[in-house]
Amino acid sequence: MGAPGASYGPTRDERKKVTAMDILSRKRGEKIVSVTAYDYPTAKLVDSAGIDIVLVGDSLGMVVLGYPDTTRVTMDDMVHHTAAVARARPKALVVADLPFLAAGVSVRDTIGNAGRLVREAGAEAVKLEGGVRIREEIRALVDCQIPVMGHVGLTPQSIHAFGGFKVQGRTQEAAERVLRDAIAVQEGGAFAVVLEGIPSRLGERITRELDIPTIGIGAGPGCDGQVLVIHDILRLFSDFTPKFAKFYADVGGVTSTALINFREEVRDGRFPAAEHCY
Repeated sequence: MGAPGASYGPTRDERKKVTAMDILSRKRGEKIVSVTAYDYPTAKLVDSAGIDIVLVGDSLGMVVLGYPDTTRVTMDDMVHHTAAVARARPKALVVADLPFLAAGVSVRDTIGNAGRLVREAGAEAVKLEGGVRIREEIRALVDCQIPVMGHVGLTPQSIHAFGGFKVQGRTQEAAERVLRDAIAVQEGGAFAVVLEGIPSRLGERITRELDIPTIGIGAGPGCDGQVLVIHDILRLFSDFTPKFAKFYADVGGVTSTALINFREEVRDGRFPAAEHCY
């Protein structure tokens, strides 16, 4: 047991600010850790744990806003939540998703929407779903000095085309398609790519063949890093649990118990007690 006041690692203030180039340099190095956050207090908690990337994902549509999927999330939603996360001034890299139809329509629109996330909301990089079809848009953003993270495999904004949340790359042909998308993301100039919902063997293969880091979510342990949704880590979202998710604390259960205790203390007159009164 350490002595009182002993330090077991750098404090948040001692940590160096993480940049997109820092993440790029971690290829085949120390594993990259990313967690989602959608508001100021959660961003502070995530950053205090020494996480590398705070991802403001359009998953907020499901776990925060109650939509059935991510396609209903707007640019205004993303700007609002990204700004809240950025106000926490995390040492972690702040990456924000471009939502459905904010990218992949035209280069001009993609640049304008990404610019909003950086200029108005304080994002330090943006994430786009897709591969071959958006390679030129990725390149355009990089040319505008906006760092880009790619996202291939199971891309949630494409669930209507996929016919639901289905694992991608199971057949040889499908696997080659995912690989081509990942290569296109790299060719566009992205500093990293998220691999979602693909077989572990394919995740390992793509990681081996790319020169940029891969960050897996349901893509096996062979990736250069991993990302999870904070609501899955803390069991705060119970509508469904993806196979790839793991909860590390039942904060949802603790919260329910606390609220029940509050209800009972109010009803039987124990709260507020004298120490809670002026």
